[in-house]
Amino acid sequence: MTASQDAMFTRDSDDRPHDGGSGPVPGLRRALDGSAAAWVSTAVRLALAAVWAWAGLAKISDPAVAAQAVRAYRILPESLVKPVGYGLPFLELALALLLLVGLGTRVAAVLSGVLLLVFISGISSVWARGLTIDCGCFGGGGQVASSQTKYLQEILRDTGFLLLAAWLMWKPRSRFSADGWLAA
Repeated sequence: MTASQDAMFTRDSDDRPHDGGSGPVPGLRRALDGSAAAWVSTAVRLALAAVWAWAGLAKISDPAVAAQAVRAYRILPESLVKPVGYGLPFLELALALLLLVGLGTRVAAVLSGVLLLVFISGISSVWARGLTIDCGCFGGGGQVASSQTKYLQEILRDTGFLLLAAWLMWKPRSRFSADGWLAA
């Protein structure tokens, strides 16, 4: 390789050559692969833990209201309404705990993503069917006046949470996590 050809190439922090014009910006690559990504993952993990804790704690004190919220969707057979309504807060709190301590982060992120897709699908379904309910995502739930529905905001909010879960699926390594402690 001539000196001019060598000057066209630089090396990333992982010592792989790349040309300056193609691919992601080297600084961005370092940020996404390095310690900055671990800090972002920490913030995302704790934010998602707070969301699940808030949702679970809002429902756990009154499981009958949680079951009423599940019933309002008119998706599940009546035999599943109570088990889902009573069990959902415990699932949300379990996800919150796993994410808070950083144990099984990728698994918790995948389960979070699946649950959020179920929630988005449920909200979309009631919106498409013209039902007027409060989603019950953070307590409450059930029938409301049509002027009180907020389906688009709820779907956008849950899509934002889904993006957080997707980040953790992609970059589960974070600071102050049990996963990191166990791997050491």
